[in-house]
Amino acid sequence: MRVQKAHLSLQRRHRLKKSADFQRVRALKQSRAHPLLVLYVAPNGLEFTRIGISTSKRLGKAVVRNRVKRLIRESVRAYLPSLPGGQDLVFIARPQSAGADYRQIKQAVEILLERAHLLSKRPDLEQNVTGAAFDRPAKSSEAANADTRPEERYQDNDEMDRAFSD
Repeated sequence: MRVQKAHLSLQRRHRLKKSADFQRVRALKQSRAHPLLVLYVAPNGLEFTRIGISTSKRLGKAVVRNRVKRLIRESVRAYLPSLPGGQDLVFIARPQSAGADYRQIKQAVEILLERAHLLSKRPDLEQNVTGAAFDRPAKSSEAANADTRPEERYQDNDEMDRAFSD
């Protein structure tokens, strides 16, 4: 029996490794900033997008820097299929990212990609003029019941046992 990997890693062709590539992307000075990350974007003339991640010693020791790199890499990997080809992206971690969790890093990556016009904006993240988020569609009664705890959906334990034994 063959075991499949749970996560697909960022393929080698999607990685920026050479120092000259990092310098070229930063030299074009097309950047977007977030409190956790900075994103530099440059065209690469290829059919696919390449990603580079940079962390400095200001972030902390090697364990912290490598953790931040893994979080950024995993966050970008989730958006890679929807990114247009022909771009080099360099993410630079700011010191505040050392204390951030995966959800915060992923949100920062998404915001930066939207600001760079590489992703389309999601309606639930957009703000209207008053600053309130757009209303989401109301949940149907079936969806509302699915969100409640199983004990609340059944009158007694026997009914719940019958439902879960099927």
